[in-house]
Amino acid sequence: MIGKLSGRLDESGEGRAIVDVGGVGYLVFASNRTLAQLGGRGEAVSLLIETHVREDHIHLYGFADAGEQAWFRLLQGVQGVGSRLALAILSTLSPVELTQAVAATDRTALTRAPGVGSKLAARLISELKDKVASLQLGIVAQQGETIMPAPEVNTAVQDAARALEGLGYRPSEALPAVAKARKSAGEAAVVEDLIKGALRELAS
Repeated sequence: MIGKLSGRLDESGEGRAIVDVGGVGYLVFASNRTLAQLGGRGEAVSLLIETHVREDHIHLYGFADAGEQAWFRLLQGVQGVGSRLALAILSTLSPVELTQAVAATDRTALTRAPGVGSKLAARLISELKDKVASLQLGIVAQQGETIMPAPEVNTAVQDAARALEGLGYRPSEALPAVAKARKSAGEAAVVEDLIKGALRELAS
């Protein structure tokens, strides 16, 4: 399996790019957001890769960062969302915007993505709302690496994040701060310790 490609951009077009690695051109499908970060032809590029192997093809999907890759994986776990639609959603909404839309049950934001109607937006929110915190914590815990979403978040982490949100912090600010506080304090940390540690992180 290919997990990462580093080489030079040979060409790019709508939804795809060819990366030249040692004289071999790899066709990589990607969101418009990732493609916009690749620069011009001949420039050095590095992409995290998801390899999908089927009986009739092998497809490579590229991502500029671990957050987008993790959301790509998560989105495809929802009924009716395949790889193409997942990339279309990620072309419209950044990982932070997706996190905020799902956490806030904002169907309107999700329906901005082509192919996402009101029913699918409701399904995305219903199936992913409880996984958003796990996803965000997993990204922070292994920043810059290819990761899978964490399977669950303990109650103390959830309560600490909600407390920070009650103080006016956005989920995209609260969850990373709590993740860092938990890493410093250890898995046995109670809510009060996580809140204090997260506030120190946010103030630094």
